[in-house]
Amino acid sequence: MGGVAEKSDDDILAPTLGWGWFIVHRFAGILAGNVRLRESPAAIVLHDTLSDNIARMQRFADSHGKNLRPHVKTHKSVEIGRLQLAAGARGITAGTVGEAEVFANAGVADIFIAYPLWASGTKEQRLRSLADRTKLSIGVESRAAADILLAALGERRAAVSLIVEIECGAGRSGVAPSQAGALARYATELGFFVAGVYTYPGHGGTPGAREHAARDQGEALTEAVRSFDAVGLTADVVSAGSTPTAEFSTDRVITEIRPGEYVFNDGDNLRLGACREADIALFVAATVVSAQEPGRAILDVGSKAIGREGDPDRGFGVVAGLGYRLHKLNEYHGYLRLPVDEPQLPVGTMVPVLPNHVCPVVNSFDELTVVMPDGGCEMWPVSARGRLN
Repeated sequence: MGGVAEKSDDDILAPTLGWGWFIVHRFAGILAGNVRLRESPAAIVLHDTLSDNIARMQRFADSHGKNLRPHVKTHKSVEIGRLQLAAGARGITAGTVGEAEVFANAGVADIFIAYPLWASGTKEQRLRSLADRTKLSIGVESRAAADILLAALGERRAAVSLIVEIECGAGRSGVAPSQAGALARYATELGFFVAGVYTYPGHGGTPGAREHAARDQGEALTEAVRSFDAVGLTADVVSAGSTPTAEFSTDRVITEIRPGEYVFNDGDNLRLGACREADIALFVAATVVSAQEPGRAILDVGSKAIGREGDPDRGFGVVAGLGYRLHKLNEYHGYLRLPVDEPQLPVGTMVPVLPNHVCPVVNSFDELTVVMPDGGCEMWPVSARGRLN
């Protein structure tokens, strides 16, 4: 029989402060131990939560017989990419040639640029160089794009795989599923190897729509695979996307999933039910720089730090634990409304802000401040920051 566990500081302080204030108190305690952590604004990453998120998604993919090819656009960090690969990821997904170059330079051996590239200008030589250094796959969704890829790659086309993008209801790029085979046949006749199909169920990013969007994704991919069969080709890669729809991307036709945000999670995924509060691995440390009257505080985080995704009702971010929403942003100011009958946030108070969408937040910072399990911290560069071309 087990003994009675002693009460931890968490057990004692939480009921006294209330859970919201307790989270802010604990956050301040973490930051107080390191002078670098007391700077703001800063992107603070909890290493233990990050590691748990990586392991959980890998277990999910393995248990359903899918390859995991995480999208690095969320973290843009070589260090985090290496953690994902070490956990069992098949390769990585990139959104731009620049992102792919950063990770290829770091030794990543299998990269899929899941974007309908227009291979002009410097991209010609850069793609040929990438094809020499890594196993490279590129998204394609039109004959014109296939033609310009042929002109860019020339004889190097044999070293590159194309993957046809299909549209599954999100209203983004991609051919109709029934047309995937015809495009694949055209690209094959140009001398390319066409590995399969991919899609992105972006319409799963609204409340209550995740499962329906995943169902649309599965049906579209199934039709696309049939269109390959109809022209005598085989879709070896059948790739599904998105963190919000990942847990529903279990159709037998799917061979791989490409979630990105799951490493950190964010306010949007929390609202959608795609993660729990305990799965949030990244906050933006912010300091109250103005508190001129009760019911209002201004933080040193504005649109340049946390992006503009949101609106006055939903907010542009929230103080974790307390639930106070940023209802207005300038470039360097974030405005909070506080209940006047509750404790206020005096000037100098540092709080954790949970952003709505984590991807543009990471791209705003040169480095991530990673809090290690022992309370120390490491500074990890955002290696692919700004690599939009």
